[in-house]
Amino acid sequence: MEKLIYTKSKALTDVPTHYCPGCTHGVIHKLVAECLEELGLTGNTIGVAPVGCAVLAYKYFNCDMYEAAHGRAPAVATGIKRSTPDKFVFTYQGDGDLASIGSGEVVQAAHRGEKISTIFVNNAIYGMTGGQMAPTTLIGQKTTTSPLGRQVDWSGRPIRIAEMLATIDGAKFVERVAVNTPANIRKAKKAIKRCFEIQLEGKGYGIVEVLSACPTNWGYPPTEALKWLEENMIPYYPLGNLRNGEDL
Repeated sequence: MEKLIYTKSKALTDVPTHYCPGCTHGVIHKLVAECLEELGLTGNTIGVAPVGCAVLAYKYFNCDMYEAAHGRAPAVATGIKRSTPDKFVFTYQGDGDLASIGSGEVVQAAHRGEKISTIFVNNAIYGMTGGQMAPTTLIGQKTTTSPLGRQVDWSGRPIRIAEMLATIDGAKFVERVAVNTPANIRKAKKAIKRCFEIQLEGKGYGIVEVLSACPTNWGYPPTEALKWLEENMIPYYPLGNLRNGEDL
C-alpha cells in the first residue's frame, strides 16, 4: 500500500515567515499555495500584497509578486490583469488595508467585475503597526486606540465587508471562512479554490474573507486567541457563502 506523505506546497518558498507565534497568516498562506498548485497556476500567477502584516508575502509565495501602496492592491491587480489577461491575478490583504484606506478600491473593483481574486484576512485589528482599532474591530474590543473598548456612538459598528460586496453584481464569488479549527481550515481551502476557479472561468470578481487570529495584539496566548475568535468574531461575522458564480 502506497504511503501518503505530506510535503510542503511547491507554491511556497523555503523562506521562514516573520509572523508572530499563533498568527494564522501562515495557515492561510498554505491554503492559497496549495490551491495555486492544485489548479496548475504556480507558473502563471501574479500576486499583489500591500502594506500590512502581509507585506512580505513576496518572500513566501513561489510566484511573481507585486507590492502595492496601502489599500491599492485591487487597483494594481486591475492594471496587471487588464494588461496581461492570460495571467492569474490575486491580492492578499488585511482588514486594516482593505476595509479602511482600500475600501473604495475593493468596492470599485467588484463593481467593475474585475477578473481578479482577493484573499481578505480579517483579524479585527491593525496588526503590523501596533494594534490600533480597525474598521472591523468589534464593539467593546480594546485596542491601543480604543483602550476602553470600541464604542458605537464614537466609531460606528464594525463593517461587514463580505455582506456589502455580495450586493454588487460584479462580485461573483463571496464567502467568509475561518481558520480556527481543522474543519474550518478544510472549508476555507475549498472556498479559496472555488474563488480561484471563478476567475479562471472569466466570471468576474471573487473574494474570500478569512477570520484570522492575532494573539500578539489581542493579548491572548495562541490557543485562547482561537477560542476568542470562535466566541466573539464568528457570531458577528457569520461564516458561509454569499455568492457562488451567479448573477444578482
